[in-house]
Amino acid sequence: MARVKRGLMRQKRHRKVLSSAKGYFQRKKNVFKNAHEQVMKSGQYAFRDRRRRKRDFRRLWIARISAACRLCDTKYSVLIDGMTKKGMQVDRKMMSELAIADFDAFKKLVDQATA
Repeated sequence: MARVKRGLMRQKRHRKVLSSAKGYFQRKKNVFKNAHEQVMKSGQYAFRDRRRRKRDFRRLWIARISAACRLCDTKYSVLIDGMTKKGMQVDRKMMSELAIADFDAFKKLVDQATA
């Protein structure tokens, strides 16, 4: 059986890692060992932050709704409690958009929930 030299596959693997490490700082972009470590760590950060982004947006929406509630002389917790008891199903993203774009509609929503 013929001897197998593995140079080609090694080059392909290195090239793939180094191309995904483009733009990194110092040796992380052109030394395979450092680049591979950083690409793996970057993948972990990306995985974590895809989940984190959902939390961050929810916090932003709640802050916007709370600020709009204060303008309507009510509290965020009272609004959510009233909506839950009345069976109103409007998600926080849409309520945040209403508070920004159409405050009159948001005020009507608050009035219905707290009445």
